[in-house]
Amino acid sequence: MDKFEEFQESLDTLLEFSSSQPESLTRVRKEQCAFFDRNRETKGTVTQILKDMVQQEECVVHRLAAIEEKKMMQSKTLESLDEQLRQCTAKNQLLDSELQYLQSELERLRSPDNELTTLQKEVEEDTTEVIPSTIHVVKLYHAITRIKWEYDTKPHILKGAHYGQDLATPIHIDTSVKSESDIADQLWSLVGNDCSST
Repeated sequence: MDKFEEFQESLDTLLEFSSSQPESLTRVRKEQCAFFDRNRETKGTVTQILKDMVQQEECVVHRLAAIEEKKMMQSKTLESLDEQLRQCTAKNQLLDSELQYLQSELERLRSPDNELTTLQKEVEEDTTEVIPSTIHVVKLYHAITRIKWEYDTKPHILKGAHYGQDLATPIHIDTSVKSESDIADQLWSLVGNDCSST
């Protein structure tokens, strides 16, 4: 039996049933209409629920995207703050070393009293001991050699005069072209002439 025959048989059965029991048919018809109305309402409710779910999912997706973007911005801000912290730490270390240097310089500058005292002692020693003894030695050399030196000459020039018994002999020796022994011989020859004539 094919589908069409089954349908025809069902229709015939229904017609027989409807002609024999019209009230039952009306009741079934009303129940069927009520079922279709409930089905349509349920479909509408399900459709609305699905639409609401789609809207909520879209809203959640947008919120998640906003949260992700905010998270990325906070991550960049955190990296920037980390870099600033590294730079500040390096600058702080540099400032610490400069501060230590300046403190040591300040200590050094605060202690010039000790340096000044030391220098003052050296100057007093030179004034009271070295200079008088040097003056004495120079006078002694002059008395022995009768040579008077000029001190405002160039460093490599020996200039002065030897005062003999009868005449003064100028001395002008360039130490850059003569050896020390030649210079000593020349000076002693002046002194020697003085001694031999006496």
